[in-house]
Amino acid sequence: MVRERGLAILFTICAAILWSTGGLFIKLLPIDAFTINCYRSFYASVIFVLIYRKRLFKFNKLSIVSSLFYAPLLLTFVTSTKLTTAANAIFLQYTAPAFVLLLEPYFVRTKLKKINIFTVAVCFSGMTLFFVEQFTRPENWLGIWIALAGGIIMSGLLITQKMNRPEFQPGAIFIGNILVCIITLPWFISNPLPSLAENNYLMILGFGQLGIGFALFLYGQKYLPAIESSLIAMLEPLLNPVWVFWGYGENPGYWAFVGGLVIISALIFRLYWIEFIEKRKIPHQPI
Repeated sequence: MVRERGLAILFTICAAILWSTGGLFIKLLPIDAFTINCYRSFYASVIFVLIYRKRLFKFNKLSIVSSLFYAPLLLTFVTSTKLTTAANAIFLQYTAPAFVLLLEPYFVRTKLKKINIFTVAVCFSGMTLFFVEQFTRPENWLGIWIALAGGIIMSGLLITQKMNRPEFQPGAIFIGNILVCIITLPWFISNPLPSLAENNYLMILGFGQLGIGFALFLYGQKYLPAIESSLIAMLEPLLNPVWVFWGYGENPGYWAFVGGLVIISALIFRLYWIEFIEKRKIPHQPI
């Protein structure tokens, strides 16, 4: 069990690192967002088939609903990364947990706790900081709004996947990737084939960043508490702007960086509060 737990931590860290490379390779590719999405989802689908095989074809109505959130999530993330800074795209996407905290009581019938209200307020305060610099950079506005839409869409994916049983979740992601390929097929057809270097980047995005990253994270969830896997996953938004700055030279901007830290800090604080403060308040039942 100790060995499985150690591997789970390692695999979850690797998953977060793989996810965090998305912004860099999207920026490096001189290809439009929809064409990138077509190749990325195709390669990810191949990996899913190799890993999950028959399990991919086990789905229900909720799987279909999840896939209808997953497909536009991929489209908005790549598009917003192209139109604004990678930091804006990833940090605003990570406002999704705040939207989940607001919507979850209505769909999953959970209680709206005070700590959740506090977290949402802080996250939305951090979100406003992203708009400070945009008054001097009007070319970023469209990317900002698409990234924010991505955060709302991601909350729908998180809620529907949480409502669904684990055995149906990989199928939902697979269907979502197929939908992306179908939606973006006209861009694939109308554009020339990528060069060898460009295709290597696309394969990294599909096979590694999306496909293997997802599989590693699912393995980690089998052996780790939700709080640990969630905290480790926070490496993605923290590392994403770092890779883009190092490999592409893009400066995320001071206010975007501060806003991102506010959002991530609020989410980490909430996880800590739920796990280590609230649980201690629950009285033990006598045996």
